[in-house]
Amino acid sequence: MPERIYNFSPGPATLPVDVLAQAAKDIVNFNDKGIGLIEMSHRSKEFMAVAEEAESLVRELLNIPSNYKILFLQGGASSQFAMVPMNLLGPGKKGSYLNTGTWAKKAIKEANIIASAHVAYSSEESTFNHVPGDSDYSVDSDSEYLYFVSNNTIYGTQFQSMPKSDKMLVCDMSSDIMSRPFDMNQFGLVFAGAQKNIGPAGGTLVIVRDDLLDRTPDTVPTMFRYNTHADKGSMFNTPPCFAIYIIGLVCKWLKKNGGVTAMEKINKEKAALLYQAIDSTDFYRGHAQKSSRSLMNVTFNLPTPELEARFVAEASAKGFDGLKGHRSIGGCRASIYNAFPQQGVVDLVDFMKEFEKNA
Repeated sequence: MPERIYNFSPGPATLPVDVLAQAAKDIVNFNDKGIGLIEMSHRSKEFMAVAEEAESLVRELLNIPSNYKILFLQGGASSQFAMVPMNLLGPGKKGSYLNTGTWAKKAIKEANIIASAHVAYSSEESTFNHVPGDSDYSVDSDSEYLYFVSNNTIYGTQFQSMPKSDKMLVCDMSSDIMSRPFDMNQFGLVFAGAQKNIGPAGGTLVIVRDDLLDRTPDTVPTMFRYNTHADKGSMFNTPPCFAIYIIGLVCKWLKKNGGVTAMEKINKEKAALLYQAIDSTDFYRGHAQKSSRSLMNVTFNLPTPELEARFVAEASAKGFDGLKGHRSIGGCRASIYNAFPQQGVVDLVDFMKEFEKNA
């Protein structure tokens, strides 16, 4: 295999090499069956076993209680911006939202089309450089839930601990699912697009409490009802087979490497190396406030846009790919998800020091 570059892309993002190697084999010939995984019927006993194992591993790694359904859907996290209020609210009902970035804003927009979104907090005036503390927001008493995005890929912020509320929590964990433990009992629903931390683009993980499946108004179309997919074990229609298979392989890799708790320790170590390099000089400036810094997406600026462009270009030439910041804020961004190797962070820090010296 040719030498791999370091992939700092925010998504689709880096996957474990062991997973990629196994997938490359199974695409051609799965379990010596003579056909590839992506050719097999989703109703075959072989693929049904793949799906069941993936679900079981997700439940085990995240310690999901038995009164929650695990669904493998399509449409990405963006479809969930609408599906959540369609299923949990309906006309005349309200959900409270913490507006901490682009993806929260999009979810608020969708909720207002379907029902009503109460913005309990917004950090937009500060260019989304922080997340709120528990005393910074209040949830309307008639809200059905408190919705938030646990990690913000564009701005590099993350809730260090989950928000507190007497309402059930609903969370978009697309970019930090499986990166740290959390107590699912606090949540009514959690969802995550797979392509950042647990698999390829095309799959969406939804974890929803059983009792919420009966809330869906009768006016919601069949395909957009959570209970449609829960009743059929995510097999109401042809599911995202390849994505489910890769999620299962990633979960096996996680389990082999100590599980979610071990990942959290490694992620903290990786992020600390990078933030230390940023804080040790005035040349690099972090975007997020220190108390809100993400372990998944490290965002920073250089003194000028011209230096940022040069930094990205020279880094790319040396095998550091995907460091350009999001078009909405510019700057630089290093995404260091679970599968990103610690040596890649060490090497990037060395490059940053050398670049500053020669700038």
